[in-house]
Amino acid sequence: MSGAYDDICEFAALLRDGSPLVGLDVGTKTIGLAVSDGLRLAATPLLTVKRKKFRSDAQRILEIAEERDAGGFVVGLPKNMNGTEGPRCQSVRSFAERFSELTALPATFWDERLSSVAAERSLIEAGASRKKRKRVINHVAASLILQGALDRLRH
Repeated sequence: MSGAYDDICEFAALLRDGSPLVGLDVGTKTIGLAVSDGLRLAATPLLTVKRKKFRSDAQRILEIAEERDAGGFVVGLPKNMNGTEGPRCQSVRSFAERFSELTALPATFWDERLSSVAAERSLIEAGASRKKRKRVINHVAASLILQGALDRLRH
């Protein structure tokens, strides 16, 4: 595989039936992870990886994908509000390109505009303390990214 797919339909054509997907919210200090069920109906927040070095971060993600028999990855792409791609997008694309060299599983990008805002809002509504929100925000955002892609794949 060479890189991640911008076209979710190309990505979908490569997926094994019944395989869950792993959603990634790639930040500068952390990577939030979420997983779907095998039917790809629902995304569930999983955990947040504190970034250290690319190799160890990627290895941890690949271990989780293998444990869950994942069929692919959905990577949040932090576009600007006007739809353009800035430095953060380039950083995420670079991460995804390097990551995809380590696995045969396909990956796709999903526009993540406002996913962190939505995650924060839902955590506040759920009554989560500021401390808890800080701890879980990234993997909750990853689940919103993954859920958006799952919804698109179903329709």
